[in-house]
Amino acid sequence: MHFLDQAKIFIRSGQGGPGAVSFRREKYVEYGGPDGGNGGKGGDIIFEAVAGLNTLIDFRYAQHFKAPRGVHGSGKNRNGAAGKDLVIKVPVGTQLISDDDRETVLLDLTEAGQRVTFLEGGMGGRGNASYKTSTNRAPRQHQPGEMGEEMYVWLRLKLLADVGLVGMPNAGKSTFINKITNTKAKVGDYAFTTLKPQLGVVRHKDREFVLADIPGLIAGAAEGAGIGDRFLGHIERCRVLIHLIDINGTDPAEALEIIEEELEAYGNGLDEKPRLIALNKVDTVDAELVKMFIKELKAAGAKKVYPISGATGKGMDALLDAVIEYLPAATGTERPAGEQEEGDDKPWSPV
Repeated sequence: MHFLDQAKIFIRSGQGGPGAVSFRREKYVEYGGPDGGNGGKGGDIIFEAVAGLNTLIDFRYAQHFKAPRGVHGSGKNRNGAAGKDLVIKVPVGTQLISDDDRETVLLDLTEAGQRVTFLEGGMGGRGNASYKTSTNRAPRQHQPGEMGEEMYVWLRLKLLADVGLVGMPNAGKSTFINKITNTKAKVGDYAFTTLKPQLGVVRHKDREFVLADIPGLIAGAAEGAGIGDRFLGHIERCRVLIHLIDINGTDPAEALEIIEEELEAYGNGLDEKPRLIALNKVDTVDAELVKMFIKELKAAGAKKVYPISGATGKGMDALLDAVIEYLPAATGTERPAGEQEEGDDKPWSPV
């Protein structure tokens, strides 16, 4: 499945149905009077966040969404049926952005099953029966239905993950996520093997969390260098970031500074998120070199450095232990009502 995280669509709610002008015509009824019914309400535009979707690719082929209009009223005081609401299903984490400035967030869907009526359909028009008064016994006026609302909006997907994985190209992020999850990310000995975000579920010490890997960053990414900073939005909701640094790179300390500068340039709170610095590929060098680079990284501003190997799994447990400290406490550990504590002498009784 192709990954698409931005799409522009046109949405329009349904127009209300017009009211009817009708008079009762029946044998032996001399003065039937007006009996025109009201028009039906137009359909609403509703957005729903559904689980199981992680791309906006469907909106590449369908960009216009129009709710049905309400049915017009008719004689015998029959009101028109309301137009059916149009439900647009989007992935969890989708934002609706104004087309005017491409920045204003109109709606943010962050929970599975969340439904929001975004555009309301127009009200149906009044039929001539509703205009009847003691002095206006045969009204011929009626109302047309109200127009629906319409607008262009941008859909922007920000993946929901607990932990974000950042680093320069060839830092070993794909190997890392493949090692601790069931993700099958592409691995290669060249830069930018990852061209789209990857999600994986990590299970560690009876805990589960979602890890997001984004394409590598280089100096100047905030200005569009390389793949740019477009995919940084997918880690804005993460609780903690893992910064992976290649020990075989030209200068690990410089790599640390580059990523820090790009996170700060991007803004949106990324530079304020807690970060765990992981020195990767330590299995390819001797222990003395590892100690030297750890010392350099600390001198460059890292509070703690975790030496790991994404290929062999060395040091991964210590890093994942540190990740869990930033996640919410595990739930479901409370003892069910009526369950006996281990060591209780008195047996449980329903009485």
